[in-house]
Amino acid sequence: MSKRRALIVGGSLGGIFAAHLLRSVGWDAVVFEKNAEELASRGVGIGTHPQLIAVMRRIGIDFDETMGTRPQKVVCLDRSGKIILERPTVRTMSGWGRLYRALRDRLPDESYRLAMELTRVEQDAGGVTAVFADGSRERGDLLVGADGFRSTVREQFLPDLKPRYAGYVAWRGMLDESDVPRDIWEEIFELYSFCLPEGEQMLAYAMPGRNNETQVGRRSYTIVWYHPTHPDALADLCTDASGRHHGIAIPPPLIRPEVIAGIKATARALVAPQLAEIFSRTQPFFNAIFDLESQQIVFGRVALLGDAAFVARPHVGAGVTKAALDGACLADALKIAGGDIAAGLAQYQREQQPFGSEIVALGRAQGAYLSAQIKPREQRTEAELHRDIDDVILAHSNRSDQVRGIVTRRGLDAHF
Repeated sequence: MSKRRALIVGGSLGGIFAAHLLRSVGWDAVVFEKNAEELASRGVGIGTHPQLIAVMRRIGIDFDETMGTRPQKVVCLDRSGKIILERPTVRTMSGWGRLYRALRDRLPDESYRLAMELTRVEQDAGGVTAVFADGSRERGDLLVGADGFRSTVREQFLPDLKPRYAGYVAWRGMLDESDVPRDIWEEIFELYSFCLPEGEQMLAYAMPGRNNETQVGRRSYTIVWYHPTHPDALADLCTDASGRHHGIAIPPPLIRPEVIAGIKATARALVAPQLAEIFSRTQPFFNAIFDLESQQIVFGRVALLGDAAFVARPHVGAGVTKAALDGACLADALKIAGGDIAAGLAQYQREQQPFGSEIVALGRAQGAYLSAQIKPREQRTEAELHRDIDDVILAHSNRSDQVRGIVTRRGLDAHF
C-alpha cells in the first residue's frame, strides 16, 4: 500500500517540523514554500524550552553546545547602566537560522519545493488538492497550513479572523561579537540583560553568529526592544520614503532613514548606555506585535499548525516550541488513528486548540503593561501604571516552568 501523502504549505520552522514528524510515522510529506530562494534569518534569536529540545532529538538532531549560547545570569540595568537586580538563569538562546539549518539539512531536497505560492485549497471525500499561483496542482491525503502569521490557508477557512495589534512594536538589532566595544563586551556580553524604563522593555543577549557559529568571538549580540506605538504611528513607520504604505510590515531596507535615526536617538535618551551604544551600531528593523487565537484548527482534511493557528506574543518565548509540539501531536494522533485520518485530526483539534489558547493568554498577560501604554493614563489600571521589576525578571526565569505547566495540564507530555 502506498504511503499517505501530506502537503505542507509553508517552509519555515513549523512546516519543516511537521514534515520530519509526519515522515517519522510513515507519511510522505512534501513542503511547499512560496519564496523562490531558501529562507534566510534576519538575526532573530529564539529562546528554547525542554519540549523543543526533546522534539528535535526525536527527529534525530542532538541539541548540543553548538545550538546556542547559555547565559548564566539575567540582570536588569538602570538608566545609568548599573546592575540593579540579578538572578541565575539556565536557558539556551539559539537563533532562527541555526534551527532552520539543522532541520532543513535533514530533509531531502525533493521534499522541499520552492517558488510554490498557494492560491487555494480544494478537498473532497477522497483527498485534498493544493492549487498554486503557477497553475500547478498537488494532490494529497492531508494538507497542513504552516504558512505563518499571514496564512493563506487560514484566510480561506477563517476569513473573518484577523490578528489583533497589541499596541507596541519590537525593534530589533544585531551586532557581530567582534564589533561590540571591548569594555561593553566585558561588562554584559555573557549576561541576559533587561532594561525597563517606564513604559518600555528592552532585552539583550548573545546568540549564534551570522553563519550560526557559537564559538567565542564569532557569535552575535541581539537586542529586542518592545516600544509602545499608537496605530497611527505604526502606519507612519510602515510608510517608505516614496510615500508608499506597506500595511502592517515594511521590508527593513525601506524603513526611512529619519525613522532609524529617531529610534537610535530615543534609545540613547531612555536605556542603559551599554545597550544604547550597541543598538546605535546596528541596522535596526521592527515588527509589530500581534496575537491571534483560532477556535478551530481542523477543516476536513486541512489542519493549521504553528503561527497559522495561533500567534502568541513573544514574551513567553514559546512560538517555535509550540510549532514543534503541534507537529508532534499531529503525527502521533494520525499514527494512533491508523487509517482514520478524520479521527486523527479530531484528536489534534482536541489537544492543540486549548494548548494554543493558553499560550496566547499567557503572552497577553505578560504584555498587558506594554499594551496599556497607548491608553490615556486615567484609563489604565494600577497594574498598567506600575510594573514590578522583580515580577518581570521572575516571569522570564519561569518561562519554561510556565510552558511545562500548560503542557502537563493539557496532557501533552506523551509527545516527547
